[in-house]
Amino acid sequence: MAKILIIEDERAISDLIRFNLELVGHECAQYYDGKSGLDEALTQKYDLIILDVMLPHMSGFDIMEYVKGTPVIFVTARSGVNDRIKGLRCGADDYITKPFDIIELVERVKAVLRRTKGEANHFEFDDIKVLFDERRVFKGGNEIMLKPKEFDLLEAFINNRNLALTREKLIYLVWEFDYEGDTRTVDVHVQRLRQKLDLSDRLQTVYKTGYRLKI
Repeated sequence: MAKILIIEDERAISDLIRFNLELVGHECAQYYDGKSGLDEALTQKYDLIILDVMLPHMSGFDIMEYVKGTPVIFVTARSGVNDRIKGLRCGADDYITKPFDIIELVERVKAVLRRTKGEANHFEFDDIKVLFDERRVFKGGNEIMLKPKEFDLLEAFINNRNLALTREKLIYLVWEFDYEGDTRTVDVHVQRLRQKLDLSDRLQTVYKTGYRLKI
């Protein structure tokens, strides 16, 4: 996965970001002010920087002048249109405002890394291999035929592995705005994945929340 630098002065937010990104397999380093964060960015190579705008000693906008070539996602309380435009014009790859949904941040990190780092287009665990670009799944060397939404659901679980996902969040990730039914369809599709790929132990029910793919 990726090596990610988090420059965020609010320790609770920084810890939340690190914890969830490490759950899905990334390696993270944390710095809490602009100067020390920039020093780290200039001495070590990172695949992505998650950067606050309002930092002690040096702002995120100022840091952008020195980290050209490294993908950056701004995470900031400054939600004004002018701030968004300034962040994107100075080279940021994405801009997300606080408070934010941690699953949305994980998804945006995935999207940026896919564009900039060429994140692997396959994923393997146990005896299962998933080819994302080809939308094919193999178990024990044999291809398992999944319906389109079953594959989309499996991809959402892999991208957010080890994270508890609510049924509503899964509907947003998989069905987006095309869905007009209720959340029971998520349960049906999860059960199909469990049966087809023998995921009864891996694809866990999270009490009063939803589901988690534990890897």
